[in-house]
Amino acid sequence: MDAAFKEAYHSVRNNLGGPFGAVILRDGKIIGKGGNLVSSLNDPTAHAEIMAIRDACSNLGTFDLEGAVICSTCEPCPMCLSAIYWANISSVYYVSDRHEAEAIGFKDNDIYKELNLDPSRRRLSFTRLDHPRAVELFREWTVKSDKITY
Repeated sequence: MDAAFKEAYHSVRNNLGGPFGAVILRDGKIIGKGGNLVSSLNDPTAHAEIMAIRDACSNLGTFDLEGAVICSTCEPCPMCLSAIYWANISSVYYVSDRHEAEAIGFKDNDIYKELNLDPSRRRLSFTRLDHPRAVELFREWTVKSDKITY
């Protein structure tokens, strides 16, 4: 966890982003690390966990981090949690939680609350559209013999 805090302090002290850091380990070795770079990259997806996942995947040459664990200075937000699932990371270790992040101005908990609502009740407008090519697109993917599944 000290390595994750090192990333977080680096982000804060160099005005790169918020007070968050993360590292990913497999077999006891760090395979990826990241600090929050949201404000320096002008990228709302540049959270510490996302940066660590990108680093680990780049270092290993794969999008599948099965068997890895992530250590984060804070409970992952919904976006980061989803990315952790997509990367097949097996365990999450964290220190501060979403309520503590909320107390210092971050909206992780607010997003968690929104996700529990039916889409029709969320602040963000959701509208499902019909398109004639939707079935065709999924059919093409389904029969594609050289696809890389994930």
